[in-house]
Amino acid sequence: MPEFPPRREDTPTFPLPHIEHTPPSRISDHPEFHSLRRAQRRFGTRATILSAGGFLLYVLLSSFVPAVMNQPLFGHLTIGLTLGLGQFVIMGVTAWCYVRHMRNRVDPLARGLRTRRHENDNRHARSATASQSAGQPLQHGARGFRTW
Repeated sequence: MPEFPPRREDTPTFPLPHIEHTPPSRISDHPEFHSLRRAQRRFGTRATILSAGGFLLYVLLSSFVPAVMNQPLFGHLTIGLTLGLGQFVIMGVTAWCYVRHMRNRVDPLARGLRTRRHENDNRHARSATASQSAGQPLQHGARGFRTW
């Protein structure tokens, strides 16, 4: 039988009549959040196709055209070995492009959303302390944790 944590004493078991129920202001409903997710998703798709496509091309070439992969370039260095080492280059370029993309496109949007969220939290905290100091009970349902 599962054990449930004890109920906090300050949480009501029924809706209180003096509380105005407003729809939750979620960060995921904001248009900037959607553009942030779109920017991340778009780059992630491109990076995955580049990385997985390069690796798949190497595997397919080594499986179906081994004679070409065994052609020596100079000394003991073959085309297959060069393409295999090229996988490290592809991963490095992908990581570099990821960092550059996040710095230029995603981080400014995330900072703006974070600033806006902190402003809303501070405004809500000020109104809660003002209502509490005016003798009104504190509104229940205010979240004390980040939802995203």
